[in-house]
Amino acid sequence: MSGENLIIFGPTGHVGSAVTRSIHNYGNNKVFLAMRDPQKPIPGLSREQEKERDFERIQADLRNPESIHSVVGTSGAKRAFIYLIHGSTDNMRSSIEALKSAGIEYVVFLSSVSVKGDLRSIQHDNHIPWVHAQVEIALDDVFGHGNFVAIRPAYFANNALWWKKMIAERGEVKLVYPQAKFDNITPTDMGRVAAAFLAGGVEVDESVDEPNSVNLCGPEMISQRDMWGIIGRVLGKNLKITEMDEKEALEVIEKEMGMPALVVPQLIAIYKRRAEEESEGRSGDWFQDAYMRSKENVPKYAGTKPTTLEEWVKENTWEFEA
Repeated sequence: MSGENLIIFGPTGHVGSAVTRSIHNYGNNKVFLAMRDPQKPIPGLSREQEKERDFERIQADLRNPESIHSVVGTSGAKRAFIYLIHGSTDNMRSSIEALKSAGIEYVVFLSSVSVKGDLRSIQHDNHIPWVHAQVEIALDDVFGHGNFVAIRPAYFANNALWWKKMIAERGEVKLVYPQAKFDNITPTDMGRVAAAFLAGGVEVDESVDEPNSVNLCGPEMISQRDMWGIIGRVLGKNLKITEMDEKEALEVIEKEMGMPALVVPQLIAIYKRRAEEESEGRSGDWFQDAYMRSKENVPKYAGTKPTTLEEWVKENTWEFEA
């Protein structure tokens, strides 16, 4: 392990908190927790545990390069975990430059499995991969090969929380293409892998993954309908599953589930493609290939058994009830 000071930006988020909870398993590094509100609780980590692990909270904002430069300089951190800031006017380049100029030598970035191939050829209208790719490009330009890793998860298990309001109000789950299958990688496993890289305990196996990146997938492909069967059973709720067409989905996903209008059509297109692949028995698309290559990456890099969807829901029932 590196033994260097580490800084985790966004330790109260789903993945950031998992990184924070996991980092002590990979060495005795001094860890700084950079957050906009230093009083905000970190899920799954008590103040007593923070004290025992000698974590130190500091006020910082990834949107503010001056803030970044200040806290990195004060902390003496050499390695950092960061996440995507939506709406950044320069796709986080100035923030990444601030990390470098302040003394950070290695960055772990939470990216997306949708990023693939030549980063600079990804088109702007393909927003989800494009916006993540711009940050990866900036990291490559500023830090260079081998000095950062992009953790590229597939379908987040905690995406299920998009339906929380719908469940609370009417016990219903509206789905577009319910037969579409997804892997449900959990924040727990993303955090464990990110922590291993942050602590300097592992390096990218470029014989399997693209340079400076690691794809992460959950242990099993499950249809949306079956996913909600599992979730409902764990929560003890008899959820009504309602199928909706694309037109209704455009409105529901944006207005009821709170997704940005820009990404909703792309999400629906992903659901549609998965459903078509399932109905036609196809398995040669880029995601399926990536899944087969990367489903072992959690045990490979984190040294732990992958967390199933059912296990994650059992550990996080409070999330659906809050």
